[in-house]
Amino acid sequence: MKTITHWIDGKPVESTSGRFGPVYNPATGAQEKQVGFATVDEVDTAVASAKAAFESWGTSSLAKRTAILFKYRELLDAHRDEIAELITAEHGKVHSDALGEVARGMEIVELACGISVQLKGELSTQVSTRVDVASIRQPLGVVAGITPFNFPAMVPMWMFPLAIATGNTFILKPSEKDPSASYRLAELASEAGLPQGVLNVVQGDKVAVDRILEHPDIEAVSFVGSTPIAKYIQLKAVEHGKRVQALGGAKNHMLVLPDADLDFAADQAINAAYGSAGERCMAVSVVVAVGDTGDELVAKIAERAGNLRIGPGNDPASEMGPLITREHRDKVASYVTSAAAQGAEVVVDGTGFSVEGHEDGFFLGVSLLDKVPLTADAYKDEIFGPVLVVVRAESYDEAITLINSSRWGNGTAIFTRDGGAARRFQMEVKAGMVGVNVPIPVPVGYHSFGGWKDSLFGDLHVYGNDGVAFYTQGKVITTRWPDPADGGINLGFPSNS
Repeated sequence: MKTITHWIDGKPVESTSGRFGPVYNPATGAQEKQVGFATVDEVDTAVASAKAAFESWGTSSLAKRTAILFKYRELLDAHRDEIAELITAEHGKVHSDALGEVARGMEIVELACGISVQLKGELSTQVSTRVDVASIRQPLGVVAGITPFNFPAMVPMWMFPLAIATGNTFILKPSEKDPSASYRLAELASEAGLPQGVLNVVQGDKVAVDRILEHPDIEAVSFVGSTPIAKYIQLKAVEHGKRVQALGGAKNHMLVLPDADLDFAADQAINAAYGSAGERCMAVSVVVAVGDTGDELVAKIAERAGNLRIGPGNDPASEMGPLITREHRDKVASYVTSAAAQGAEVVVDGTGFSVEGHEDGFFLGVSLLDKVPLTADAYKDEIFGPVLVVVRAESYDEAITLINSSRWGNGTAIFTRDGGAARRFQMEVKAGMVGVNVPIPVPVGYHSFGGWKDSLFGDLHVYGNDGVAFYTQGKVITTRWPDPADGGINLGFPSNS
């Protein structure tokens, strides 16, 4: 059985812990690989490599860094199908979805290729007599990223390209459920000419995570995952003096007003709720139907849900693949089976679904729950699977109050033809990312990604301007070069004359 290893100091490094995690093919349910879990010493070795590499990489020219990143982007483009195949084999998402993931990750590589513009700094001349003030940004040193299973290529690329472009060196701890894509990203970076130790991949579990959070030579930690773990990451990292950006969970609402195009809204609800089997923090998990739109909208969504083609991710006919593990599939199904007892109407029940020839795969059909009480578990919890909840509201005001009462504030959307209502919504809703007739408003690479409330712990979002700010620290330099004709000593405070 193939073992996925670490990538440390520019080469593969076998784990010595004797502990391994299974890597399944979710479409078949079979374990096809294993991943070696890191020891504390192996994490320390990776950090030592990154610290040594920072001595030269942190002072390298922007021209050198961007030349490597341009080459890296070229290699990613050439190998995008291969990376997508690794994602499909270990995560289960369909190949087209995996290709889209790689493409969105490459957007941040492209942003990093233009880092020279982001790091130009500022200069004010003659702030006082012959005194100039400049502001510059410099790298932190060794930084780390801890990334989730649902986007094993994209989320790491949200982090390390900007981190290394700004002069840092990086430790990546990917999900142990689908580790191959991250490992391949590191191999290609080395092939592009990235010096040894600048990008390291440490496979592992909580042992590796805790060592990253505690290690005195790691300056900052980025994280994407569930809210409970995000809280843990923030508290543990801050306790050890680190800068933190930790993105947590979500319960994203899609508000549909009576004037909306209901066919369009139903199409977008299907795409946003069931794409990638609902395993994404920006999935629409709640539709809020306002006024008398609910019955017609639910009927349209149900009709479309019945036509979805669910199957192995490597089958071109499949529109949705399996979930990541058997345990997660069963947990998601439990929300559907308990919904009726908690007052919801089960319109579409996907819990009995299976794929012929793949009966052991981790498949789950799509489910649609209507008239869900706000007290039901299916409404309160982040399900992270192909379950769409519909709640009803009598008015816009009732709907916005409902959405803003959520403990999460990652993303939200409104569907309407009314520009005034849309503008009011985008100003009033308490969420970090808002879509107007766009169900999954994930920003392009040069804007930043992140939510509010329990969806974000830390002050800065990922990538975009926030990403550059997170991986750098500001320095202000005040200079005065006296005119050679001047003489004498003046111990007084500088004047503005």
